[in-house]
Amino acid sequence: TLRAADQTALAHGAPLASEHRFEWAGVKRDFQVLRLTSPRGADGRRWLTSVWTDMAPVRQHEQQLRIALEQIEQQQLANDLLRREVADQALRDPASGLYRRAHFEDQLRREVDLSTREHREFAIVFIEFDPASPKVLALGQAGRQRILEAMGRLLRGGTRAMDASCRYDDNRFAVLLSGVGLATAHARMEGLRRKCATQIVVHEG
Repeated sequence: TLRAADQTALAHGAPLASEHRFEWAGVKRDFQVLRLTSPRGADGRRWLTSVWTDMAPVRQHEQQLRIALEQIEQQQLANDLLRREVADQALRDPASGLYRRAHFEDQLRREVDLSTREHREFAIVFIEFDPASPKVLALGQAGRQRILEAMGRLLRGGTRAMDASCRYDDNRFAVLLSGVGLATAHARMEGLRRKCATQIVVHEG
């Protein structure tokens, strides 16, 4: 390969740059070679000068840059994810994990606009807790927190990504079912009501 590159440079008489990789001292090395030829002499011959540059420092520097860029990209992705999580948490009720009322109403306005433009149905369902029994009241705020968490899990698990669930006030929840008519909404929420009726909420064992 080296001899062929030398012959090509001599034949054309123009500078020729090429790269060569081979093993040297037990290590694979990359070299960049610039071949320069002299004008032809009286005997018609050319002199060939080869300038060899070891590319190992360059390759190492490029690898370090790649690693640094990958780390920066990973850090940016982590920061973006954290920002989204923080922004999402600000929209959610800490007790139930559902959206707050203000965000729910924003989504409701968008759904109304979409329904007006595309003549599409949607449904809103309100859910209210039954009055707490004396045993539940005796558990205090900690017991109530477990119930709110369980309700939040049920609503998140029982609705689609395009739907929206929120904690409307202390004892009520609201569910926006996008593109769903009354009959379908009734059937789906009846199924959710049955799950609530059989739900076991564990509190301190």
